[in-house]
Amino acid sequence: MSIFVAKETRRARNAFGSYLAARLGEGALSLNAFLLYIFLYAPIIVLVVLSFNASRFVTNWTGFTFEWYTKLFQNEAIGLALRNSLIVAISSTLISTVFGTLVALVMERYDFVGKLPFDALLYLPIIIPDISMAVMLLLFFVLIHTPLSLVTIIISHVAFNISFVAVVVRARLADFDRSLEEAAMDLGANGWQTFWRVTLPLLMPGILGGALLAFTLSIDDFVITFFTAGIGSTTLPLRIYSMVKLGVTPEINALSTMMLLGSMTLVILSLVMQRKGGGRGIQIG
Repeated sequence: MSIFVAKETRRARNAFGSYLAARLGEGALSLNAFLLYIFLYAPIIVLVVLSFNASRFVTNWTGFTFEWYTKLFQNEAIGLALRNSLIVAISSTLISTVFGTLVALVMERYDFVGKLPFDALLYLPIIIPDISMAVMLLLFFVLIHTPLSLVTIIISHVAFNISFVAVVVRARLADFDRSLEEAAMDLGANGWQTFWRVTLPLLMPGILGGALLAFTLSIDDFVITFFTAGIGSTTLPLRIYSMVKLGVTPEINALSTMMLLGSMTLVILSLVMQRKGGGRGIQIG
């Protein structure tokens, strides 16, 4: 009897020890995740709060105000930088979306000589560091004797945005039901009619998701833009950089907050579009 009681006691202790270890492990992981989120997002929260500070000094809170946001819209230099950023982002997004979608269709549906190396090259702009791509693009423009301007920035942004759009659209194509196209052709539709009335509408959520992602990456880009921008082609990230060199002011905090909110909105819309279309999306980082 005593042996049985001892075994049951030992078993209960082991079970309790395993349960306690599991709970402690879960608690440690939860704490680690919480601290990680604090580390990542605390600076963003501080930035947003300080953009409403009435004082020009970061360390001195004197009250709540919208003054710095009002001054942003009265600053002609920032207005010009915003215009340049929108021109670059919209132009590069339109071009990247068209060519990225075509690349995705070709890579997903056709077999040809050299497809594997070309597929690897497609991911290269996503993998290589921005600084390396920026230097390569700058050398390219120097070799072909092209003056730096908004056009060179647009070309540079298209160079890396095509890959992102292609990857997003290919993720949508991977789940595409080809039987819908076959049914349309059985009903008398030709190739173009099938593409415009069946294929393109079903791909549209993925295409829009890729376009929004390309727009976000373009309007936020600094490194590649810095290397390929010429006189009179200053974008918002470059303007913020030039302002920061003279000291961080509430105007910079306000401008950064507006760019942050805009980027977050576009990323959320991109994810919603991909989920709406059943696309798997991609992870970057």
